Amino acid sequence: MNRFAFGSLRMRHIKHAAALAALTMLAACSGSGPATTANPITAAPTAQAYTGPAPDNADVQSFKINLWQNIQGSDKCGGCHHAGGQSPVFARADDINLAYEAANTVVNLTNPSQSEMVLKVAGGHNCWLASPQACGATLTVWIQNWAGASAVGGTQIQLQAPPIQSVGPSKTFPASSAAFASLIWQPILVPYCSRCHSDSAQTPQAPYFASANPDEAYADAQAKINLINPAQSRFVIRLATEFHHCWTSSCAADAAIMQSAITAFANGIPTTQVDPSLIVSKELSLYQGTVASAQNRYDNALIALYQFQTGSGQIAYDTSGVQPELDLTLSGNVTWVGGWGINIASGGKAQGSTEASAKLATLIQSTGEFSIEAWIANGNVTQKNADIVSYSGGDTTRNVTLTQQLQQFQAEVRSSVTNDNGDPPLLTALANNVAQASLQHVVLTYDPVNGRKLYVNGVFTGDADPSKGGTLAAWDNTFALVVGSEVSGDHGWAGIVRLLAIHDRALTAAQVQQNFTAGVGEKYYLLFDVSSLVNIPKSYIMLTASELDSYSYLFTRPTYINLDPTQKPTNIPIAGIRIGLNGAEVPVGQAYLPLNGTISAANYSPTAGQVLSTVGTAIAEENGPALDQIFLTFEKIGSNTHTDAVVPPPVPPAPVDTAVNPDYGVRTFDKLLYAMSNITGVPITDANVASTFASVQQSLPSSASVDAYSASNQQAVAQLAIVFCSELVNNPTLSAKFFPGLNYSQPAGSYFASQSNMNLVINPLITNTQITTMSGTQIVTQPLASDVTTELTSLMGMLSAGQNGAGQTAAVTTAACAAVLGSAAIVLH
Repeated sequence: MNRFAFGSLRMRHIKHAAALAALTMLAACSGSGPATTANPITAAPTAQAYTGPAPDNADVQSFKINLWQNIQGSDKCGGCHHAGGQSPVFARADDINLAYEAANTVVNLTNPSQSEMVLKVAGGHNCWLASPQACGATLTVWIQNWAGASAVGGTQIQLQAPPIQSVGPSKTFPASSAAFASLIWQPILVPYCSRCHSDSAQTPQAPYFASANPDEAYADAQAKINLINPAQSRFVIRLATEFHHCWTSSCAADAAIMQSAITAFANGIPTTQVDPSLIVSKELSLYQGTVASAQNRYDNALIALYQFQTGSGQIAYDTSGVQPELDLTLSGNVTWVGGWGINIASGGKAQGSTEASAKLATLIQSTGEFSIEAWIANGNVTQKNADIVSYSGGDTTRNVTLTQQLQQFQAEVRSSVTNDNGDPPLLTALANNVAQASLQHVVLTYDPVNGRKLYVNGVFTGDADPSKGGTLAAWDNTFALVVGSEVSGDHGWAGIVRLLAIHDRALTAAQVQQNFTAGVGEKYYLLFDVSSLVNIPKSYIMLTASELDSYSYLFTRPTYINLDPTQKPTNIPIAGIRIGLNGAEVPVGQAYLPLNGTISAANYSPTAGQVLSTVGTAIAEENGPALDQIFLTFEKIGSNTHTDAVVPPPVPPAPVDTAVNPDYGVRTFDKLLYAMSNITGVPITDANVASTFASVQQSLPSSASVDAYSASNQQAVAQLAIVFCSELVNNPTLSAKFFPGLNYSQPAGSYFASQSNMNLVINPLITNTQITTMSGTQIVTQPLASDVTTELTSLMGMLSAGQNGAGQTAAVTTAACAAVLGSAAIVLH
């Protein structure tokens, strides 16, 4: 798809956005639907009407509707870069063609995220939001919309040659903030910067390096300090060349004071010199790599996008570029996750305003279809009725909700063929256990023909919508979008969200797979220059790198690649790669040490290079992603060999005596539920089972410790065992499979007078609960099968004596089953 077609495709969103203000005003007067809590929203300024010369061509028109129209307001770039204002004047309103020419000097249409305009705004220059990352991401979308994308509508990644930086001396920030506090924080940051950069300021502005807490200030200040070259510290540059809030009449003097303080701080930190005998690549920080996030994603129909890049604060920004921004306010127990994401725990949620959420109803109703796409990690597989994403008005009325039901996903969508609560729901098959407590790509699509479809990790689950498709005319635009619960706070879900995208089209299976393959999170391609080591210009070892969490990096797929497509490298041996950090080889996590291969013409691709390994490894952070200097060392590369590359293993800690672990443990509530279901074949979604489990769950064991097991635990276990056995016996199909040959129509008294008939009940129970004739297969003290037979024979004889009425055979069988299912044979493991 060329840029002109792409611009036409996105023009509809601009038109929709222009109509939203009127629709929202009407919605505010509507009395339909339950009330929801509205978060504050700041309306975007009214766009200035353009009255200048017409665009010269289609590309100028695409620039006008996709980029200029969004940035020309006085609250954004138009405040400075207008006609007669600061050059380049790409936001001028007098002549769109001149604005277009100016914009082309600060945008990169091949790689929009690397546009000078984006990098400036993402660095904090005149960002119109509290988060520079959100401003940069939104601006990237607007430039991408102008530039267009590939035929499949994806974001293409173009590798960029990194700066050439030899591995030099390095320093690591000390753990203690004491020196920072005495030299920089107390004398400079607190008196001169706390008016803005403090969490207690009247108008707090992140980062909070002037916080009243020195440890918090230290954590935020590190990214602004260059320990090796203090003059290049961001603190110094902001004063010296950008004249940012100087506290005297001389910014140069203030910058000198700041530089002197940072120099004194850095001088107190020991320097690490790289071992000169090592064979080393050039070095990079994580942020000097090529951004690999959202590579080849299909985003042509986005109407809301959350990448959770901010990392702090109470707002998750909508960076779809479709107005109005549907930002989410974080409340309750929600924390940020390194590498982009939020962690929602009990009582937490992220909710948008009803006014901004109205764009979802408006845009989705106009197409009659949609997709909700999320990269999530469920906190556990025991939570039920846990709403992951919901666009709703309350507990019983909604437009759409994606829910976790233990190990199943559920989708409810209000349409002409479902009720106001979106029922009957679409539930994934119980046997497939698709909902797991691990990072998963989950997509719910809806279209008028097929209705609801669910995809997990790029694959359709196979569950057909029983209601098929319908219209979405009944959607209510007074509802609110919420993540992690209902708008009421009920039906809470615990887990991590790394990306949430809402599209006003039903993604195809190919598009879902495309977005799954693209992955998620803050990822970079790090190109470590090895040109001088292999004697071929533009040669690199490329690693895909990201923050695994807030404390470590994840590296994957080391690949040899040359950025000159005419090169055909061959016969280059590479062996024993190690990762270095801040001047020294990392002592642990060296997964590429066994690597030993040769770059050959047969295996090398000019576009993809040659992959050296498919494994990954995690390395601990030291100074953070902006400051940590990463490099590679080699035992062999090209004609270079390092003969003394053996790193002594770290000294193991002295052994510590710990408490003796018990041989036996107790199955907790979730394990008991699944164990009884697996034994009987009765699904956990059975209505009576689900109801009983909900009522006794709090009384079932929550700890695996035998010492914590109580009488109330046993009573709850017995109740759960009885309901499973009752459902088993009363289900003809399951019962015939479990108790073959058993005749329930016979009177219990006479029927169970025969041991052979009793054995029709006893033997299947012994077999299915793994009680053997030797020592138990689960625990060595398990009773012998003969002893169990004796006990059950006595129990069944006592219960069936004189019982000749109808139904008594089923009742005795249920009792025998419950006695085994609720015994230590199941409870202990």
